[in-house]
Amino acid sequence: MAIKFQYNKTSLNEIGKQLKMRKNALPTLKNKESALRMEVKRAKDHSEKLIEDLEAALQKYDYLAALWNEFEPGLISITDVELVTVKVAGVKTPELKGISYEIHEFNAFVKPAWYADGVAILKELSRLGIESEVYKEKSRILDYSRKKTTQKVNLYEKVQIPGYQEAIRKIKRYMEDEENLSKAASKIVKNRHAEEEEETVNG
Repeated sequence: MAIKFQYNKTSLNEIGKQLKMRKNALPTLKNKESALRMEVKRAKDHSEKLIEDLEAALQKYDYLAALWNEFEPGLISITDVELVTVKVAGVKTPELKGISYEIHEFNAFVKPAWYADGVAILKELSRLGIESEVYKEKSRILDYSRKKTTQKVNLYEKVQIPGYQEAIRKIKRYMEDEENLSKAASKIVKNRHAEEEEETVNG
């Protein structure tokens, strides 16, 4: 990235400000990056743990497999999944607040005794599945934000800060050269003027 500048004091001050701003922002960005990295891992791990719990629960209820054929498919349904927004390392992420179910009435005297347990089991399995998806999405959002932060850290550290430092060096060198030239020029003018005066006096 080419940094545009002019060889003058105004440009030097402006570039100095930009450099200072980036140098000050860099530690904060680095902290955010490492916090996000940690939160991405935490969300991924939690999502995987929920999937393992779901698989374990499915195995646990495997012995009921034959009974599920007697279960009415429309007995329980999900009507709403309530999500809230939670800030993690300054990033808005979803979090599961609750799941609303609709349970159709059934005659407990006519239906098998395990029907009530079946409803509770389905609630547990659906919660594990949904929460795992929410954490997967949370991890994706955090990872996207982490990548963006890493890009910014690299841009500041590897491109902009060295670029601004180089521009400051060039402007300072130019201004010093210009100052030396003008000193040299005024010295020449002074000497010539002195010579002319001497000639006038002597002439």
